[in-house]
Amino acid sequence: MKKITFLLIGLTIMLAARAYAYDDHDFQVWNTDVEEVKINNDAKVAIEEEFRWGNNASELFYQHYDVGLFYNLKKYLNVGAGYRHVLDLKNGKFLTGNEPYMTTTLLWDLLGTKFDDRNRLEYRHFDYKTDSWRYRNKIMAKLPWKFTRMEIQPYLADEVFVGFGAINEFNQNRFSSGIAMNLTKNIKAEIYYMLQSTKTSDEWVDANVLGTKIKIAF
Repeated sequence: MKKITFLLIGLTIMLAARAYAYDDHDFQVWNTDVEEVKINNDAKVAIEEEFRWGNNASELFYQHYDVGLFYNLKKYLNVGAGYRHVLDLKNGKFLTGNEPYMTTTLLWDLLGTKFDDRNRLEYRHFDYKTDSWRYRNKIMAKLPWKFTRMEIQPYLADEVFVGFGAINEFNQNRFSSGIAMNLTKNIKAEIYYMLQSTKTSDEWVDANVLGTKIKIAF
């Protein structure tokens, strides 16, 4: 009887988790707001918050709040460190994650296209599952064209995620294409489309993301 009870409980948990997971090619909306405060010509503090809606943009399932310090060692090299507080919806409840991180970013120009290659290492602490490390590499190319007085500029980006812990593997990729623009002297905006591919236990699941970003710089 006990074995049957445990089996039923296990099946219920598995079905609940599968029912909660969003469908392949789910449409999502992400919004990011950033405030940057310049300390001097080479250093700045950035404060960021982000909200994500899934299940065809009908359900808020993720939030994070981030503060970081970034410094230009050279014209082509930027380093930084920060902390991110994450709230992730699991089985109807927002669970907490804490992610201190370090970054190193290389910058260069090629035929008028501006590239940056950001390497980021995160330690991910959770109250509800085993802690882990994660490496992220994001390459962005800002194309050499600007349009209108708002200096609308197209860009392409790709970011890979590699987890370290109980399982060491490449488990997520984000390819995005969008435009950046200057709304005012101190306010910039981005609108982008992202194809996010995430590896679950037995398959890859895609999400189609419409994203917006507002950055205020002081």
